[in-house]
Order: sequence, then C-alpha cells, then structure tokens
Amino acid sequence: MRELLLVGRRRCRDVWLVDDADPAPIVGDILELAAEARVTVRRVSRGQLDAEARSEAPQGVLAHADPLPEAELDRLCTTAGAGGTNPFLVCVDGITDPQNLGALLRTAECAGATGVVLPRHRSAHVTPTVAKAAAGAVEHLAMAVVSGLPAALARASDQGVWVVGLDADGDTSLFDLGLATEPVALVLGAEGKGLGRLSRARCDVVASIPLRGALPSLNVAAAGALACFEVARRRLPTA
Repeated sequence: MRELLLVGRRRCRDVWLVDDADPAPIVGDILELAAEARVTVRRVSRGQLDAEARSEAPQGVLAHADPLPEAELDRLCTTAGAGGTNPFLVCVDGITDPQNLGALLRTAECAGATGVVLPRHRSAHVTPTVAKAAAGAVEHLAMAVVSGLPAALARASDQGVWVVGLDADGDTSLFDLGLATEPVALVLGAEGKGLGRLSRARCDVVASIPLRGALPSLNVAAAGALACFEVARRRLPTA
C-alpha cells in the first residue's frame, strides 16, 4: 500500500481504512501519502473491509488501483539496471503458490532484478495475495506476461541474454556461475516438479545449489533467494 502511493506508477482510486485502526506509524505514512496524491480515504467498518479484501488476513487497510502495467519482453532484455548493470531477469516457470510467487518477487526486487517474466497460463498471477506477500515489490518491478515461457526464453537468448535454469540436478554449481555479470535470465521451476522440459531445453546453463543436509531440495522461494543474491553478489563493484 505504502509503495503503491509512494511510487505512483499506477493510479490509486481510493484507500479504505477501518474506523478502529491502530495509530501505527505505517498508517500515518499511508494517510500522508494519500493526502499528497489527493486520493480519497474512506473510513469503513472492519466487516466492510474484510468483505472487500481479496487476500487473507487483511491488515485494516486496502486500496483500489489500476492494474499493473505490463512490460515488453524485448525491452526487459535490453534495459540496464542501476549503475548501468546488465539486464537481470527472473523468469517463473509454472509456480502456482501465490505465497511463493510473492516471496520471489520481493527477493527479485531486493536483489536488483531489472525485470520479471511470468507465463500467462498455468502459473500464479499477481493477485492481492501475491502483492501482499511481495510487500510492495510489484510497484517497482517491470513485469512481462508471456503466452509461453519456452518461446520467451528463446527470444531472450536471441537478444543476447544468457538463460540460466535452477534445478536440483543441474550440472553446474550455482556458486560457480561466472556468467552472472552478463545479461542473464534466471529461470525458476514449479514447486515439486522443477523446470519444465521445454524451458530446460532453452537454458544455456542449468545450475544447482550444493546441499549438505539430508533433504534433497529447498522450497522454490528459498532457492530463488539464494540464486538471486548469488547473481547480485557477483555484480558487486570490486574495490
């Protein structure tokens, strides 16, 4: 909510606030930002807000806003990041759990990803639940929604982007990913089954995370966090 008003990338039509809201600092920030943006604030009962909210456990405030803008894939493949770093895309291959997708979007933004690629079908989309889990990241990330991820990966490769899949049986260690400073698209597979066959076939490299415990794999959100920040670590300026 705060990021929606602060960034101003899309129009916020109004803000609903429960009439018994605690005077928390974040609520004060939201009200101040809404006033600056001339957004109407409506005081409503908790029952009204709960009925209107489309996420679990709403926290006493919601906003009605225009849909997120969709970015063009070709533009994401050529747009540099902060400080002129090469493009760094996070591509989602069939992740259906909204909490996992929200966590990945938050991680991608914090790690400096320049864009996200989401398939239009057989995948979670940016719903209120995803936006809540992403903690404002959706307001900062450029996101392309594509009809098919394998074709999008092939297109990215044609644009000079290295396509790196993350999978438990990858033949390269994530921590040996020397090409992370190049234009790169990190592909994260679905919960349970991992990378789809066609998406894997479009990868230039399939990397794995070295595990030392008894369990055979990490949750996709945790694996994505490690991979995103390994790319970010390798892009840190050298002294």
